[in-house]
Amino acid sequence: MARVASRPRVARHAPDYLLLTTVIVLLLIGLIAVYSSSYAVGYLEFDDANYFIRRQAVGAAVGFLALVVAMNIDYRILLRLSPLLMLGALATLSAVLVPGFGVEAYGAESWLQVGPLPAFQPSEFAKLAVLIYLAAWLASKGTIVQDFALGVVPFVGMVGIVGALIMLQPDFGTFMIVALITGTLFFVAGARLSHVMMLVATVGLTAVVLVLSGGHRMDRLLSFTDAESDPLGVGFHTLQLLVAFGSGGITGMGLGVSRQKFGYVYGSHTDGIMAIIGEELGLIGTVLVILLFALLLWRGWLIARRAADPFGSLIATGVVAWIGFQMLINVGGVTRLIPFTGVPLPFISFGSTALIATMAAVGVLLSVSRYAALERVQEEPSRGVLRRHQPSTGGAR
Repeated sequence: MARVASRPRVARHAPDYLLLTTVIVLLLIGLIAVYSSSYAVGYLEFDDANYFIRRQAVGAAVGFLALVVAMNIDYRILLRLSPLLMLGALATLSAVLVPGFGVEAYGAESWLQVGPLPAFQPSEFAKLAVLIYLAAWLASKGTIVQDFALGVVPFVGMVGIVGALIMLQPDFGTFMIVALITGTLFFVAGARLSHVMMLVATVGLTAVVLVLSGGHRMDRLLSFTDAESDPLGVGFHTLQLLVAFGSGGITGMGLGVSRQKFGYVYGSHTDGIMAIIGEELGLIGTVLVILLFALLLWRGWLIARRAADPFGSLIATGVVAWIGFQMLINVGGVTRLIPFTGVPLPFISFGSTALIATMAAVGVLLSVSRYAALERVQEEPSRGVLRRHQPSTGGAR
């Protein structure tokens, strides 16, 4: 990988307000969608129609506070804090597996209960911690990442430990997101393509083995490949998701008018919330949400290109990969383009822990944008290396 030209010091300036506005709009859409899709479930299970929206509103408030704090802190401070963040992630992921601390929900013991505090999901915060740690590690290694013994082996070891702790819960969806985020960072940092392909093959083989081992993962695969053969069993959820989208048509049935949320779509306020949006707001509402995500990812990509240093560029890339892959997996699952994996839709699905962690990640991304260079950048022929157009005619230093 070619050496990156040294960058001039960039003064702190305003954050990317277009990205911030996009996130706020998605957050507001999410709050409306959570209330519309959850009041029936809340009333049925807790005798409180506002049960879920009340908790999501608290999560949104805490998440927005985390965003503002992270946005106003120099992201380069995270270089020194990255080892502590990684240790904290490993400690909390391990604590989930300790009897008396871990709390089981939806078939996975992925929640942590500490005293009177509300239960939270450490794997969501682990995404951000691992992202920051690996961004710092990869930025410090330079071309060493291309070496198998000094680059690939340590990288696989670090990611493997985190992945193993997540799979012990088990949480296959989060495992795949972490693998995709870290794999993207490794690729962008300049790893050899052969090494990246080897890692992709290894993760793919692991996923196949886990699916074929049976249980709910096999049921989800069957619901994807042959849902019609068992429409009242394993195929019920997949088919009802499609019924929701089909019922919405172009303009939708109207906000709050969904029928599928009354017990037909499991997780109507969590993993299946996009289907309820499609039913109530139609193709127009669905496309609007996807376009907002596309705008967010485009702004994040520009921030990564204009970052003041490799660490900032890798952090921005990781956050974009996190949100982008999670959105694609969720939308692909509910539309039956890929097997349903139970991954929530960022900013939209119910889940306070996931919302707070994602908002904090966006805050770090906005911090990177505050130190990004404003002039145009150009990508060099060597993958992942950015070169800034300097006013002078001299060569890169």
